[in-house]
Amino acid sequence: MVRHGETEWSRSGRHTSWTDVPLTEHGRDEARRLVPLIRSHRIGAAFVSPMQRARETAQLIGVDDCRVDTDLREWDYGGYEGITTAEIQRMHPGWFLFTDGVAPGPAEHPGETPEQVGERADRMLAKVDAAMANTEGIVLLVAHGHFLRVLTARRLGLAPSQGALFQLATGTVCRLGTEHMRPVIAGWNIRPTP
Repeated sequence: MVRHGETEWSRSGRHTSWTDVPLTEHGRDEARRLVPLIRSHRIGAAFVSPMQRARETAQLIGVDDCRVDTDLREWDYGGYEGITTAEIQRMHPGWFLFTDGVAPGPAEHPGETPEQVGERADRMLAKVDAAMANTEGIVLLVAHGHFLRVLTARRLGLAPSQGALFQLATGTVCRLGTEHMRPVIAGWNIRPTP
């Protein structure tokens, strides 16, 4: 799994789901630095979120043959789109995304509960499993921080809210695998050494 590189909004902590914010130059550099890590694996299938920050990251890491999949989009933050956690907590002290969800947003972006994000993650994991059964090599996902955290929780058999346990930095690689036929985290927040 690859989290897209830095954007202006990720740098400032603004919740970014449907707003199509581009990568910063630093975010592009983060992605380019991942090329050796990506090239060290044989990619059997690749999926990418439809958002430009994820698609550009995929291109910069040298993976042009990605299937765009809307199930990889970021958590729909509803009424919290573009707002930082600190701003939300001023209105709702103690608010926590993974347990409290989001405020309703406009009709086209009403927001998602942790369980709804978990359902999308489960659908995506079924697609990953199908791809793994029909290809040799790894299955690569290029997507977003909160969504990939929920997907990780679901792969490990945890509730969607347990994605809170897995901090995920921009421009990093994470590997999920198995040990003794059980799902495990094989690597997390991996960046090449300078």
